[in-house]
Amino acid sequence: MTASQPASADKVGEVGVDWLGNDIIVEAIHDPQVAGVTCHVTYFDRGVIDRLQKGNWFEDPSNSAISCQQTGPIVIGDIDLGRGGEEVFKQRQSLIWKSVVVKRIYDKANDTLIYLSHARQVQDGSAKMAVSTVPLHGRDVIWKGRE
Repeated sequence: MTASQPASADKVGEVGVDWLGNDIIVEAIHDPQVAGVTCHVTYFDRGVIDRLQKGNWFEDPSNSAISCQQTGPIVIGDIDLGRGGEEVFKQRQSLIWKSVVVKRIYDKANDTLIYLSHARQVQDGSAKMAVSTVPLHGRDVIWKGRE
């Protein structure tokens, strides 16, 4: 397996949710090893007033949602086929301790790519997660770098 750089995100939407300046951010993520798949990830961005009220300047909630779809011809590079998959994207939700992570796992038995969005914390691990799948069965998929 070759090491790949995590994907970068393009901000495609921002929805204000209250008068405190809190927003839901929507970002598009293109998997750097799987062309033709786009994931949309949403997460919460706390406003200045909310940060002042709660006294926690350096942290956003780690809740997230994800939806992934085929958006073009699928070309799969040298991806990790192990059960643990590999990290595709990481967004910090605090200065040091917390991130929202997107991992890709290949389900060979069902010929499906699974994208898992979850919180990663140094301590007090979180059960906050979301999942999206991209079935490959019946689609013209090109596997590069693998036999």
